[in-house]
Amino acid sequence: MSNSWLELEGKTVIVTGGASGIGKAVAQGYLDAGANVVVSDMAPEAPEMNEECGKFHYVKTDVTNAAQVEAMVQETVATFGTVDVLVNNAGINIPRLLVDKKDPKGQYELDEQVWDKVCNVNLKGVFFAAQAVGRVLVEKGEGVIINMSSESGLEGSEGQSVYAATKNAVNSLTRSWAKELGKQGVRVVGVAPGIMEATGLRTLAYESALAYTRGITVDDLRAGYSKTSTTPLGRSGKLSEVGDMCVFLGSKRASYVHGITVNVAGGKTRG
Repeated sequence: MSNSWLELEGKTVIVTGGASGIGKAVAQGYLDAGANVVVSDMAPEAPEMNEECGKFHYVKTDVTNAAQVEAMVQETVATFGTVDVLVNNAGINIPRLLVDKKDPKGQYELDEQVWDKVCNVNLKGVFFAAQAVGRVLVEKGEGVIINMSSESGLEGSEGQSVYAATKNAVNSLTRSWAKELGKQGVRVVGVAPGIMEATGLRTLAYESALAYTRGITVDDLRAGYSKTSTTPLGRSGKLSEVGDMCVFLGSKRASYVHGITVNVAGGKTRG
């Protein structure tokens, strides 16, 4: 089906953390809509993307480094002339327990290093990218910033307290920046995915840590991925479904959607 109704042809979109997982699906969605897409990521090589409808450019960037983020935005403007949409997707999750009774101060108990690493990527990175792109959008008097949150930011998550806390903070940043930037023609919205289909980011190290924090085995954890008793739609989400939401929100079809975070979680609830 044609995506011309979105009127994104020739628009320029930056997707941080866009080399894999949800970010890559978001980037591909914008490419399919005819946009120019800049992926900003730590991956040493550019991801393979389908450029049949849009144009793709890769910039290796550490989002926790303000100078690198500024340089990435400048390179985007030099390459495509401007920026129209930022998808603040780069994020990291390191499962840890606040207190590990079995192994105090051990491998899976939260420490300052893990706290700082997660907060730096998930919050400082969001701030750096939003500010650098926001300056361009405010000067133009239009544009969209989309912040990637998580369903866990609203619900909390066992063994993932720091990650959940940063995502709830992202929700607050979205609301606050919407109040500031809306007056200058810039929309700010959030997207909060729920349980998604497996990606390469679901590593053994991550699964081992999360399983430990929940007192189960990795096999038990993997079996739980397919259980959808708390999801009314009865299945995990597709990465493309998050991508579709981001593409819609970045278009003028969503021109009065502002200052909210949209759950893409199949109606998931803890109740």
